[in-house]
Amino acid sequence: MTVFDQKRLTGVDFGFDMDAIRRGYYADKYFVNIQHILGGIAQDAKTYKDFGGQSPRELPLDPSELAIGDLEVEAQIFNRRKPYTVVAGVDAALAMLKRGTGYFEGEQFVPTWQNLTVEAVPDGVFTHYEGDPMNIQPVIVVRGRYRDFTVLETTLLGVLSRASRIATNVCDLLAVTNGKPLLFFPARFDMPSVQSIDGYAYWVAVQRHNADTGRDLKPYVSTDAQGAWWGARGGGTLPHSLIASFLADTVATMVAFAEYIPVSVPRTVLADFNNDTVQASLATMAAYWPRYVQALQADDREGQARWTLSGVRLDTGGTMVDVSLQPNGKTGVNEDLVWTVRRALDGAWQAWDVPATLQEAAQAYCRNVSIIVSGGFNRDKIERFEQAGVPVGSYGVGSSLFSNESSLGTNTDFTMDVVQVKLGDQWQPIAKLGRQPCNNPDLMPVDLSQLD
Repeated sequence: MTVFDQKRLTGVDFGFDMDAIRRGYYADKYFVNIQHILGGIAQDAKTYKDFGGQSPRELPLDPSELAIGDLEVEAQIFNRRKPYTVVAGVDAALAMLKRGTGYFEGEQFVPTWQNLTVEAVPDGVFTHYEGDPMNIQPVIVVRGRYRDFTVLETTLLGVLSRASRIATNVCDLLAVTNGKPLLFFPARFDMPSVQSIDGYAYWVAVQRHNADTGRDLKPYVSTDAQGAWWGARGGGTLPHSLIASFLADTVATMVAFAEYIPVSVPRTVLADFNNDTVQASLATMAAYWPRYVQALQADDREGQARWTLSGVRLDTGGTMVDVSLQPNGKTGVNEDLVWTVRRALDGAWQAWDVPATLQEAAQAYCRNVSIIVSGGFNRDKIERFEQAGVPVGSYGVGSSLFSNESSLGTNTDFTMDVVQVKLGDQWQPIAKLGRQPCNNPDLMPVDLSQLD
């Protein structure tokens, strides 16, 4: 459930191998040990006194007869990223909790999720942390028999850590783009199996940004898998390899693109293949414009869309100086390059044989070509571009969205602590020193029966 639509992710194929998760294949081994120890104690009907137990904590009753194997605990899941985290992955974690809680009798899995009491926050809320581990904001609180869900801890934390890290990193970048779209380009930098949760986390961040700013930014992902959990499809234009297939002829590539790709897909030229972005941009526009005019005069709306150049994408390598900036210009995609391309685009119509009746249309055609930048962009570089007023239309960002570095303030790891145990009919705080049961006003009861 997101805080934006109050709907849980149901009917979603999360792609979890639940048999392996239940058997502890993905669990840190000490959780498998816990399951084995507590299960064995329960089978042998042993109590706390059988192990000579003498708790150093002050307890409200004598625990001698406590059935340790069937101990009920309260576990809280939380993170400590400063100053805030955009939480994502909660619904996926809850689905895992429902499907994975239980125990094996021989080869038969016996589910016991119905015996859990669960509270959770919606995806998309903030948690805040100021550095005191005694004052954290849990995102999930589980009460139930510990041996039934202990092997799930590793995978629960993994889902929440990855999704919340990406959601928070995306939200941090959107905070400095001045309302410009952030194109989600990290698919090629990780395993295919994580694309769906990554794309969902990105979508949550865009919704969070829109809710906070009143904007209506659209999410843009590059693969169908990235949109699977929120009902979208991937989009994109062309890679460098297609230009290579056209023998380094960017214009011929773009003409073929326009002829064969549906008009719903924006026509964006990847302009840096030959390291001459101005020439590639102007030559593509010069090839498109006559065809656009022909469609315009025939009142052919589809033809106009087919031959409208929507954008120019700059992806110059970090060691290259574009022809337009040589010999002493900056390398890579930089402020000077964007300004140079913008000026060239805006004045391109002047080199065309445009009758007076079409000059206004030609000028608008050129002005409406947006510049998309990609390659090495992170928060610092985007913020620098925006503070300088560089005329960028949107930013394509990839692997930097995976950042999880304490030194950069992007560490978003989650932890699960057992903070209370049930003694008789009372809940007794039992957290390790330096931790305690905490509350979060965004926590809400979860009906696991409503989850697939």
